[in-house]
Amino acid sequence: MVALRGKEIDAFLARPDPGRPIILLYGPDAGLVRERANALLASAVDDPNDPFSLVRLDGDELAAEPSRLVDEAMTIPLFGGRRAIRVRAGSRSFASGVDTLAEQPLKDCRIVIEAGELRPESPLRKACERAKTAVAIACYPDAERDLAKLIDDELRVSNLRIAPDARASLMALLGGDRQASRNELRKLALYAHGKGEVTLDDVMAVVADASELKIDPIVDGAFAGNAAAVETEFAKAMVAGTYPGMIISAAQRQAAWLHKSALAVADGTPVSTLLDSGFPRLHFSRKSNVETALRNFNAARLLAIIEQLATAALEMRKQAALAAVIAQRALLSIAVNAKRRG
Repeated sequence: MVALRGKEIDAFLARPDPGRPIILLYGPDAGLVRERANALLASAVDDPNDPFSLVRLDGDELAAEPSRLVDEAMTIPLFGGRRAIRVRAGSRSFASGVDTLAEQPLKDCRIVIEAGELRPESPLRKACERAKTAVAIACYPDAERDLAKLIDDELRVSNLRIAPDARASLMALLGGDRQASRNELRKLALYAHGKGEVTLDDVMAVVADASELKIDPIVDGAFAGNAAAVETEFAKAMVAGTYPGMIISAAQRQAAWLHKSALAVADGTPVSTLLDSGFPRLHFSRKSNVETALRNFNAARLLAIIEQLATAALEMRKQAALAAVIAQRALLSIAVNAKRRG
């Protein structure tokens, strides 16, 4: 089973193993998936803009003809050189193509597959984890340590320091999507150029909530029992182009945090302590809704919601065309059930 973890991922990305040319990148952080894919492809070919060097394939189209993946990987470039294949996985499985490809001797060809969140029993994930010539890399939202490093790395390039209170607020605003977080940091660095130190005022003036700006009101509305807010904010997010899966992923993280917090409250921990501690730190504007959510749900009901959201996420992958409908239905169900306290 080749599923990398922690420092193994950093080591592999820095120096990819030529003996494992099939690379699956998956997880809820779409920005991190794209960032890692771009890096792996840039180091795999001489010119990523050359269509003969870098072939792009759609996973759902491959599902109808999985053998095409093998054909493309075994093709020898007319003018020589290295090749790479970029596959964007959809809702349909092309795992049989990966199984066949894993048995072929590949030379100077790297295959990078990008996917959303995959369960352990997913055919694509299982195919890549069991193949000796493949590797599966999970891409989850940045933890506190990762986010601190990202902030330092981006600001250092612009010779900037950051004040402690500014760092604390910035940590709470970033993290749901690596690419979005990096973009926000670069925007902040440009705004503070020449100042030497980034202040809290700079952060509040420039940094949009790259992880949850359009999503927080939806998720908080659902757990607080505000169905009207869910409908309104969900519609806004769809108009803005937000992927429904990101909203459900945020709801899953919130449900897990609420469940953990509900157990702590049952053991005697004050709600105020929970709201003021932990990572990521809650923005002050969210505390009222989160406190309401903790009053609305006990730990047992939150476990049921976690299962409900997992089912919704799976159905969204199976029926991509109905993803928005499935996500909104799940969130409205939570909002309606929140009215039934306990």
